[in-house]
Amino acid sequence: MDLAEAEQAAERFLTALGIDTEDESLRETPRRMAHAYAEMLSPRPFELTTFPNDEGYDELVLVRAIPLRSICEHHLLPFTGHAHVGYLPGKRIVGLSKLARIVEHFACRPQVQERLTRQVAGWLHDQLDPEGVGVVIEADHTCMTLRGVQAPGSRTFTSTLLGTLRDDAQARAEFFALTGRPK
Repeated sequence: MDLAEAEQAAERFLTALGIDTEDESLRETPRRMAHAYAEMLSPRPFELTTFPNDEGYDELVLVRAIPLRSICEHHLLPFTGHAHVGYLPGKRIVGLSKLARIVEHFACRPQVQERLTRQVAGWLHDQLDPEGVGVVIEADHTCMTLRGVQAPGSRTFTSTLLGTLRDDAQARAEFFALTGRPK
């Protein structure tokens, strides 16, 4: 990242919108903007930690309400919400904190919610080789609430189900019941 260039671009952007960046209260705004976007677009590194499923655990593992924030790729405005991530273990189980790290990893780039949901599920499916994976994301999009349609209070839900959680109606129903989302 080139923060100096981002700061200059932010100053040009604000000036083009008629905002006086020489005003005392706005003088540091271009720097703060550059640093804010750099922070929002930089995921923390992590390593996937998995363990042998020695006990043969074959029931759903679900972490609910993982906080998420991302940037809408169409307007560069934030969207925030929660991800519910679950899987049916195969030969390995994952360190639970890694489920939140995976959400953060894919959310730290300009995104659309549909792709984000699919990326989290697909990555888990590829890396863990579980019997099934389910991801539900519910989010508030400021591109819908602050501009355009201006629909405050609206929430967007997306889901991706893979393997048994997609193919088995009972497993699917259990997953959605535990996430609090209607089937």
